Amino acid sequence: MDFQLNGETRHYDGDPELPLLSYLRLNEGITSPKDGCAPQAACGCCAVDVNGKSTLACVTPMKKVAGGRVTTIEGLGDYRQSVFANAFVAKGGVQCGFCIPGMVISANCLINKNAEPTRDDIAQALTHHLCRCTGYKKIIDAIEVAAAAIRKEEEVLPPAADGRVGGRHPKYRAEDLVLGRHDYVADITLPGMVHGALRLSDHPRARVLSIDTSAAEAVPGVSRVLTAADVPGRRFVGLIRQDWPLYVAAGEETRYVGDALAGVVAETEAIARAAAELIRVEYEVLTPVTDPHAALLPDAPPIHPAGNLLSRTAFVRGDMAAAVAATAHTAHGIFQTQRIEHGYMEPECAIGIPTAVRSDDFSRPSIDEQDFRQVYAEGETREDATKVATTNEVIHVLSQSQGVYDDRIQIAALLGLPLEAVRVTLVPNGGGFGGKEDLSVQGHAALMAHLTGRPVKVTLTRAESIIIHPKRHPIWMDYTVGCDAAGKLTYVKVKFVGDTGAYASVGMKVLERAAGHATGAYHVPAADVEALAAYTNNIPCGAMRGFGVNQAVFGLESCLDELCQQAGFDRWQFRYDNALQNGDVTSTGQIIEGGAGVRETLLAVKDAFYAAKYAGIACGIKNTGIGNGMPDASQVSITIESAERVIVDHGWTEMGQGVHTVAVQTLCHETGIDPAIVRVRVDTAMRQEAGMTTASRATSLVGNAIINAAAKLRDDLQSHTLAELAGRVYEGAWVVDWTTKPGYEKDGKIVTHYSYSYATQLVTLDDDGRVAKITAAHDAGKIYNPTLFEGQLEGSLHMGLGYAISEDMPMEGGRPKSTRLRQMGILRAKEMPPMEIIGIEVPDPYGPYGAKGVGEIGLVPTAAAVANALYQFDGVRRTTLPMALPKRAKVVVRTGDGP
Repeated sequence: MDFQLNGETRHYDGDPELPLLSYLRLNEGITSPKDGCAPQAACGCCAVDVNGKSTLACVTPMKKVAGGRVTTIEGLGDYRQSVFANAFVAKGGVQCGFCIPGMVISANCLINKNAEPTRDDIAQALTHHLCRCTGYKKIIDAIEVAAAAIRKEEEVLPPAADGRVGGRHPKYRAEDLVLGRHDYVADITLPGMVHGALRLSDHPRARVLSIDTSAAEAVPGVSRVLTAADVPGRRFVGLIRQDWPLYVAAGEETRYVGDALAGVVAETEAIARAAAELIRVEYEVLTPVTDPHAALLPDAPPIHPAGNLLSRTAFVRGDMAAAVAATAHTAHGIFQTQRIEHGYMEPECAIGIPTAVRSDDFSRPSIDEQDFRQVYAEGETREDATKVATTNEVIHVLSQSQGVYDDRIQIAALLGLPLEAVRVTLVPNGGGFGGKEDLSVQGHAALMAHLTGRPVKVTLTRAESIIIHPKRHPIWMDYTVGCDAAGKLTYVKVKFVGDTGAYASVGMKVLERAAGHATGAYHVPAADVEALAAYTNNIPCGAMRGFGVNQAVFGLESCLDELCQQAGFDRWQFRYDNALQNGDVTSTGQIIEGGAGVRETLLAVKDAFYAAKYAGIACGIKNTGIGNGMPDASQVSITIESAERVIVDHGWTEMGQGVHTVAVQTLCHETGIDPAIVRVRVDTAMRQEAGMTTASRATSLVGNAIINAAAKLRDDLQSHTLAELAGRVYEGAWVVDWTTKPGYEKDGKIVTHYSYSYATQLVTLDDDGRVAKITAAHDAGKIYNPTLFEGQLEGSLHMGLGYAISEDMPMEGGRPKSTRLRQMGILRAKEMPPMEIIGIEVPDPYGPYGAKGVGEIGLVPTAAAVANALYQFDGVRRTTLPMALPKRAKVVVRTGDGP
C-alpha cells in the first residue's frame, strides 16, 4: 500500500493491523504523537490528521490509511507551527505538554473546517482529549488565538518577557512541548537498546510456590529473565520504609496485584511482553484483606510481619473538657473519600544505561535536557553481559521521577553499588501529581541494564500503570466540631482511618498531614486528633496532590456548614470570624507568626457569595515544605559557560508546574541576565541535592537557593562581563532544619511547617443544579508568574471538581474493577465550567520575595465547596465522594461562553 505522510509518498507492505501510532513512532521515528493509553483510545495524545480528520493513531490500523494522507505536527508547515506554538505559549496553554501535540492536531483540523470556532466548538473538538494539568481553559484560549490569526493570515507574536519575577514569563522551552519536540523517556531510542517487561501477580494475596521461567527463556530474542534471586543488593525499596520488593520471591506472599514476580529482557518490547506471559507461577491463593477497619482488628491476617498498622498520629491540644463545656452547637459526621488515579498523561518509563568510565571519574559532565540521545556516546557500553559490576561501571538512568536523588539512593541499594556508581538524569515528565514519587520502572531498568550490559528501556502500558502505582488514599473520617453561642469554634474531634494499601509508600505522612490540617484554616482552641494508616491488599496509596488535606477539609467544611445551618449563622461571616490570623494556632498547636491570608481570600469572594442563589464556600490551608522535623533543603549551582550560555543546576523535578521557569525568573530577577541564554538541568552527576518534588515546596526552596547563589554573581557583574566570568560556578543553598516532629517542641515552640498557603473557593450552581462557575481566591504570598499561577489553579480546580463528582477507582476483592483510563472519571473539556482565579499576595516570612506554594492547595477546598453548594440546592448533606448529583442536573457541568 502507498499513502502520503506529511506530503511525501510512503510504501508499506507490513502487517495491515499494525497500529498507525506504532508505525509512526517505530518505523518513522516520529514521536510527536504520544502513547498515553494505547490501545484504550481514551486520552487523545496520539491524534494525527488522517484525510483531514483528527484520528486516534493508537486504534487506527495501517490498512485504514491506504491511499490516504497522514499529517503529524511535523507536516503542518512553518507558519502553522509558529502560530500554534506562540499561541499556546502566550496563553499558558501548555504545562507538562504531553497531551498538547495531539490537541494541536485536533485544533488544526477544526480550524480547517470552521475558521471561526466558538469556545463550545473548541471544547467539543477536544472531546477525545484528556489534560490533567491545565483544566482546559488556557488550551481553549490558545486555540481561539490561533484560529483568529489563521483566519486573518496573521502571525502570533511570541510573548515578550524580561525574566523578572511577577511577569508573565513564557514557560521554559514550552515551544518544544507544544510541537512535540521534547523527548520524554519513551521517545528516546539508543543504539543497541533492548526492552524489558514485567510479569505481575495473578492474585492480590497468595503464597508463591514456584516460578517457571523456562518457556520465556526459550523465546527467540529473549536475552535474560530475572527473578528475585538476581537482585544483587537490597531487594526491598521504599521512600521511607523499605517494605516493597522489586520482585516477590518463591516462598513469599504477594501483597497486591501489581507485585512483580519476574522481568524479561528482549530485543523488542513485543517479544519481551510475549515472553513474560509465558512465565508460569504456582500459587497457594489466600483471602485478601481489603477493608482497612478489618485490617486493624487483632485477628486480621498480617500483611507485613509487624502487622497491619503502618502508622498512628495522635495528639490532644488545648483543654478539651472546657471547650466541650463552652459549646452551644455541635456538628457530627462520618465521611468517606474514594481511591482515585492520578491520571498523568505520560505512563511510566525509564532507561537504564551501563556506562564504562575511568575509576576516578564518576561525576561525568551533565547533558542538556534535550540531548538525551547523545548520552550513549559518553561512555562505552559493556558488551560482555557476564561481567559483574566494578568501580569501572556507572549505571545511568534516564528517569521521569519526582526525585532523582531518591531514585539514586534506592537504585544503588538494589544493585549493591556505591552511590557514586549510579547516575540519574531527570527527563522532564508528562505529569506527576505525586504519583511518580515511588520507584517504579527505574529500578527494573537499572537492574536489567546492569545484568545485560546493554541499554534497557522499561515502559508500562496504561493498564499496568493503573495497577502498579500508588493512588490517592481513601480515608474514613469521624468528625465532630463545636462552636459557642456566638459562632466561635470551640473544638474539633476527629479520627481518620486511611487505606494505605499493600506497601508504605508515604502513607504515614499522608495521614500525618491530614491530622496536621484537621482544623483547617481556622483558629480552634482545642483539638483531639487521631490518624491511622492501615495496610491492606489493595493497590498502594501514597502521595497525590493535596496529600491528605483534601480529605480532611471535605469533612471539616461540611461540618462548618452544618453548624451554620443549625444555629442560623451566616456561612461567609462564620468563616471570616474564625479564620486564622497571625498569632493563632493550627491543628498541631503551631502559632502562625506571619503571612496568614485566609481573611483576604474570603474578602475576595464576598460579593460573589452573596450574589449567588446557590453558593458553596470552603476555605483551605496547605503546608509549604515537608516539615514535621524533616529538613527541607535545596542546593543549586550557576555555571557561566560563556557569554551566550548560563547553566542552572538544581535537584527539583519539572513536571509541568514550571519549576524550571521559576529558576530562570529568580536568576534573571537577581542578576539581569537575559533569560534567553539560561538553561536548566537536573542530574545527580551535578550533586545539587534536593529531596522529592512534593509538599508544594520547589518554588520556595529553589527560589531561595538561587537568591543565595546569585548574590556573589550579581556583585561580580558590577565589574565584569559574562564573557569575563566564563568558567566560574556560583553555589547556593537554603535549608529549613527548625521544624518539629509531631508531639515535640523546639525552644518551647511547635513549628510543624515553615510556611502555609491559604485559599477560599466559591462554587455556584444554576437553577438545574449544574456547576455554573468556580471562583478561587488564593494567597500565593508573591505571584511569581501570573500565567503559571492561574494555570496551576485552573488545573487544580479541574482535578478537584472531578474528585468531587466523578472520579473513582473502585476495587473488589483486591482487584480494580477497571484498568481503563476512560473509566477513571476524569472530566473532559466540554464538562468544565467557567473558572475565575483571584490572586492574593500576603507575603510569607520565609518565601522568596514572600512566595508560598500553590501546587496543591488549588484542590484542597474544591470538593467541600461543591458539597456545600449542592446542599444549598437540594438540602441533602453528602458525606461520600464522589457525590451523587441532584436529579435535575442531567448534565454535570456546562461550558462557559467567555474567556
